Amino acid sequence: MSACVPARADSARTKHIHPPHSPPPGGPRRFRLAGADVSAAIAVFLIALPLSLGIALATGAPLQAGLVAAAVGGIVAGRIGGCPLQVSGPAAGLTVVTADLIQRYGWRTTCAITILAGLAQLGLGCLRVARSALAVSPAIVHGMLAGIGVTIAVAQLHIVLGGTPQSSVPDNLVALPAQLANLHPADLAVSVLTLTLLLLWPRVPGRAGALLGKLPAALIAVAGATAVASLTGLLLPKVDLPSWSSHALATLPDGPVLGLLAAVLTTTLVCSVQSLLGAVAVDKLVTARPAPAGHVKRSNLDRELLGQGAANVVSGSLGGLPIAGVAVRSSANVAAGAVSRNSTMLHGVLVVIAALLMVPALELIPLASLAALVMAVGLKMVSLNHIRTVTRHREVLVYAVTTFGVVFLGVLEGVALGIAVAVGVALHRLTRTRITHDQVEGVHYVHVRGQLTFLAVPRLSRILHQVPPGADAAVELDGSFMDHAAYETLQDWQKTHTAQGGAVDITGRRPGTRISEPAEEDGCRCRPWTPWRNHQCERPPKAPPPDAHGQAATDGSTGGTLAAATGPTAPGTRDTRDTRDTAGAPGAPHPLGASGAADGPTGHELARGISAFHRNTGPLMRRELARLAREGQQPSQLFLTCADSRVVTSMITSSGPGDLFVVRNVGNFVPLPGEESGDDSVAAAIEYAVDVLKVRSITVCGHSGCGAMQALLDAEHGGARTPLQRWLRHGLPSLERALPDLDARANEPEQEQRQEQKQGQEQEQGPEDGRSRPLLAGRGPVDAAERLCLANVVQQLEHLRAHDSVARALRAGDLELHGMYFHVGEAQSYLLSEDAKGGVFALVPTTDLTA
Repeated sequence: MSACVPARADSARTKHIHPPHSPPPGGPRRFRLAGADVSAAIAVFLIALPLSLGIALATGAPLQAGLVAAAVGGIVAGRIGGCPLQVSGPAAGLTVVTADLIQRYGWRTTCAITILAGLAQLGLGCLRVARSALAVSPAIVHGMLAGIGVTIAVAQLHIVLGGTPQSSVPDNLVALPAQLANLHPADLAVSVLTLTLLLLWPRVPGRAGALLGKLPAALIAVAGATAVASLTGLLLPKVDLPSWSSHALATLPDGPVLGLLAAVLTTTLVCSVQSLLGAVAVDKLVTARPAPAGHVKRSNLDRELLGQGAANVVSGSLGGLPIAGVAVRSSANVAAGAVSRNSTMLHGVLVVIAALLMVPALELIPLASLAALVMAVGLKMVSLNHIRTVTRHREVLVYAVTTFGVVFLGVLEGVALGIAVAVGVALHRLTRTRITHDQVEGVHYVHVRGQLTFLAVPRLSRILHQVPPGADAAVELDGSFMDHAAYETLQDWQKTHTAQGGAVDITGRRPGTRISEPAEEDGCRCRPWTPWRNHQCERPPKAPPPDAHGQAATDGSTGGTLAAATGPTAPGTRDTRDTRDTAGAPGAPHPLGASGAADGPTGHELARGISAFHRNTGPLMRRELARLAREGQQPSQLFLTCADSRVVTSMITSSGPGDLFVVRNVGNFVPLPGEESGDDSVAAAIEYAVDVLKVRSITVCGHSGCGAMQALLDAEHGGARTPLQRWLRHGLPSLERALPDLDARANEPEQEQRQEQKQGQEQEQGPEDGRSRPLLAGRGPVDAAERLCLANVVQQLEHLRAHDSVARALRAGDLELHGMYFHVGEAQSYLLSEDAKGGVFALVPTTDLTA
């Protein structure tokens, strides 16, 4: 019987093969409307209704045109568009453009222009150029919206005062004194009441404010002003909705061809840019929303452009205003918890119902109330936050020029002027390069800040030739671009200066900015995080000159090429002689991998690193560090790891100041508590982190190539005990866990071979002593040292549980313990996951944080 049960109709992702005797699959899925979409649609409808009428009033179009655009934007753009939660309709950003078109060509030709703009958007959507619209500088977009907002506010101010607006901002400003002298008290009173309710309604305190705040302030402001005007019997101009039978539709465009093309281009540009930027903003709002609100796909910008184009074609054909994505309604839709495009479409249906059944109620609304509402919307388009942002990015000139251009010249002219200024500013930044020369302790520093192009080559050459021949020099490139002319200038000067006995060190903030011969650049993988020399690629050791027989001089005992001492290395370079085969020689590297003092960074390099922090990182972090200084540290994690210099905790965890409370020691040990074996330093840090800082998790992080683990394997008991040998005793339990068959006194090859043979059996059957021996997911440890590194992490987690403060927090459920293994050579991290057979370190996958 079970074989004959039909597959579920909603399992669209899985293909089921039905045998001939199987019943046919079920019918199409039933339409489901989530409750969150219904409530969001009602909230958006209550905002859209008064705003649509107000924007139609501001443009001088028939008031029904605003309702038509709102309905079409919700239904058509909502169904076809690529941003499910963006609400489209008549937008304040299109008010100035539409008003100018109506004044020049009339309403019916404006509808035809809207249709042509929609067709242009459809063409752009088919060409998949939506992303290119985002290349417009945000300063230009914000400046355009600010200019439109100023234009709207100045025009609607005349209606608020009881008059009629003029055709342009200068004319409105000139006529404003006369309007103030002849204002109408009734219009002004209704407008003031509307603005007061609009401002105070979201600020009602207490529980009453939380309940009343669910109603849109725009609806309450217009409804309140309408009620007061009706109850007091004020004689005011009110909304006039003619019969739908006399509604004006589009006609063939009539006017100069170039003017009509410019009108179509302007409408297409403003509608497209505003809609695409709105879609990106909606994605950010959805991402910031709590996860239980529902999963919503990211916007498809090309499809969104197609949806906006289709909506404009339909709106223009039905006698509606131009359509674009509206930020206010979209934000309300997301905030109300909408989970699909059904909320947008339902809001359009509600607008249709209101336009057909609520005409008597809509005709009670005073025009002054709508004008005050639209004026407030226009003023909000001049955002102080946007001004601060463009000022911080040094684009205030672009913003100001675009704003004034839109206000006094027009939208298309203002945007074109803003683009021209933005290009000029970019070219200025590209050609503006600061080159300085300083001398510190006999070393000549040439610092280049900015982009190195051929225009800066004369100054660069002049400064470089100020460095005396034979002197030590360092060139610091603090920029992201260098053209061929600048590269050749630096390379030629470097060759000449080196030939004269000098030393040159060229560093940069980007990979690959070090200047050297092509043969010496092979394999170069410089990193930009500090000016220290340890991160830079070293030149391969050159072979010694051939002997009389044409053979390189070699050491007969080892067969290796002799690296003859040639004296101290030149400033700015490092000694690259390989010491890997000299482990037993005097002066050989310590088992822990610590280099001698001669190879370590000098005070000069330390000062350079601090100077680079003061110059580059300090200004960016000063505000955040000042906040941390005021509030104190509140880390969420205790991160206990090895003192190895290659393990950079902030880099491998992408953490910043104040995130991690870090404890580092040789071998990432957690000594057991007790008078004989305990360690007060580590125990004190654990107690402080758990009891005082209230961290929520503790992570023990081991790493590959750990010198402490290798020293533990090679350690010999007996004889004099050094501080290092006394400290390594805390790793003996880890050694027992990882290699129970090995004698702790030696690491004999045959014993290690037997342990390698047991590895496969342990993976399938588990260890013989019942203790978990951790493994890496997908492969076994490569050698005994890696096996010990993994076991040490698990062992130290057990030691953590023995500390009283940790045990109390674990029992209370306030703390979590995590194990981590960082493979230095692979730059990969593994997290410990416990299972029935023991610990398995699973690779942390790379995820797309933008998805």
